[in-house]
Amino acid sequence: MGAQDRKADDHRLIEQAKKGNQKAFETLMHRYRNLVYHVMLKMIRNPQDAEDLTQEAFMKAFHALNSFNEEYAFSTWLMKIATNNCIDLLRKRKLKAISIDQPVQVKDDAIRIELPDRDPTPERRLLSREQSRLIDQAIDSLPPLYRHVIVLRHREEKSYEEIAEILDLPLGTVKARIFRAREMLNKKIKELFNA
Repeated sequence: MGAQDRKADDHRLIEQAKKGNQKAFETLMHRYRNLVYHVMLKMIRNPQDAEDLTQEAFMKAFHALNSFNEEYAFSTWLMKIATNNCIDLLRKRKLKAISIDQPVQVKDDAIRIELPDRDPTPERRLLSREQSRLIDQAIDSLPPLYRHVIVLRHREEKSYEEIAEILDLPLGTVKARIFRAREMLNKKIKELFNA
């Protein structure tokens, strides 16, 4: 089965699964289970965790089927869910918190942690506010076509794909507009800061 045929077949199965056909979703699981498992195993290097992450990815995918965008391959969407789960797990494991109020016990000694005050000075806060105001002014001066994509990308932190969906535009057009908008912004910001 070629890539296009598989994508079409996946979309047919997704539509059936959305209507409650469990066999359709099981077919998708069977088709992509090994792929997800092996990627998880490479990332996490623990067979049990890889198995858990694989199951979790399919559970999340099943519950989010209605949000699946048919422009993309199911496997791509599924792998994004799986890798995000994996990254979350790795982050949680790295976070071994220590109290900054209590001394840290090291062998036969206790070390007190002292952190420098990194709060911005009133001058730094004022400068930061002024910079933000100038950037907002530069964004507001963009033509609406470009302003809209910049606001969606940088203020609302939308992905290129989400912006394309919101604006009903091809992905390439969105990327080109954001690129052009950034060029225009850089020029306007330089003018404002040098004025």
